[in-house]
Amino acid sequence: MPKKTPAAPVPSMPTWETLEDFVRSQIQTTMQAVLEEEMTVFLGRGKSERRAGVDPAPGYRNGLGKPRRLALSCGTIALRRPRARNLDERFESQVLPLFARQSREVSALLPELYLHGLSKGDFELALRGLLGEGAALSPGSIERLRSKWQADYDAWCTRELNDRELVYVWADGVYVKAGLEREKAALLVIIGAMADGAKEVLAVVPGYRESTESWKTLFADLKQRGLDAPKLMVADGAAGAWAAASAVWPEAHEQRCWNHKLVNVLDQLPKKVQTMARELLCAIPYAETRAEALKRRERFAKAFRRTHPKAVEILEKDWERMVAFYDFPKEHWKHLRTTNVVESPFAAVRLRTDAAKRFKKTENATAMIWRLLLVAEKHFRKIDAPHLAAQVYRGVMFENGEKIVKTNQRVAA
Repeated sequence: MPKKTPAAPVPSMPTWETLEDFVRSQIQTTMQAVLEEEMTVFLGRGKSERRAGVDPAPGYRNGLGKPRRLALSCGTIALRRPRARNLDERFESQVLPLFARQSREVSALLPELYLHGLSKGDFELALRGLLGEGAALSPGSIERLRSKWQADYDAWCTRELNDRELVYVWADGVYVKAGLEREKAALLVIIGAMADGAKEVLAVVPGYRESTESWKTLFADLKQRGLDAPKLMVADGAAGAWAAASAVWPEAHEQRCWNHKLVNVLDQLPKKVQTMARELLCAIPYAETRAEALKRRERFAKAFRRTHPKAVEILEKDWERMVAFYDFPKEHWKHLRTTNVVESPFAAVRLRTDAAKRFKKTENATAMIWRLLLVAEKHFRKIDAPHLAAQVYRGVMFENGEKIVKTNQRVAA
């Protein structure tokens, strides 16, 4: 009879091709052992051990439950929960809660991917390779996870702010196009810089067309929650914000955004002169002193007052608010001239809200935009020379960017 060739032994060590499956199987085996050990600790005896003692703990093992899949960041594994009967109290696993289908890390990953532009319908295609074929990834699960943002946002909007040492505030109304809204809706956004130089998102709330009442309600709410008035508020030319700030934060200095001002002036000029005009305009806020800025303004006025008086009128309007930054440290001027602190992170926000068009109502978009800003907040840079922010907070005065040093003068007898 011909000799049978013995089957080749199955290698115990994984290969590059089987590495992922090997790791998942090892994790699955370990997790199953942990669940069994958890039941052993709960019952006070191992599997197949008899109850001992006069008054032993009640309960018996009752096999295993149906296989259930658990999505982990390293893949999806199948587990069977140990069951018990005749218990005085229900067994609750601390390792694997009853209805959990994914770990906390995966639960956090899914809404973050959605947050950064991945649509709900793309999740299965994008994540099956990472988490395995059995991963619990449905549009409904994503929606449930995203709904938690609203509760987090509501709690964030009522948090106490009395421990903040606020120095500067940037306030801007950002218009976001939500899917079926006829008109763009304004989100009132406030970002603050603290005495340690760190920037923080302080408010993100819907507002009706940046009205005075909307801004006033927002400022008053921040004040009620313990936030003191800033030393300087930076905003664009919206009259509502300034009127509200004057009512709620009358002690705060006010600085208008130079970017908005330059755009408004250039809109009054024909394209053939805009290049020269832009050069003259951009030089104004970079003057070393308030007096030099005024000279540069007059240079522009001399060039265009006769031919384009409206452009000069717009430049001269609200001049004191345009040069308020000169009363603060020179190292901070680049942060204080514009509202870029708010505009920059919103460039990413618009990629999510305008391109995806996934929101029918502004209210539905607000929580997501808030989360996006909190993600961006982690990468906010401190303002330059943060030690000077602490001095501003303490009330140190500056003139043309330099600290005012008071000298005690002796009066001759």
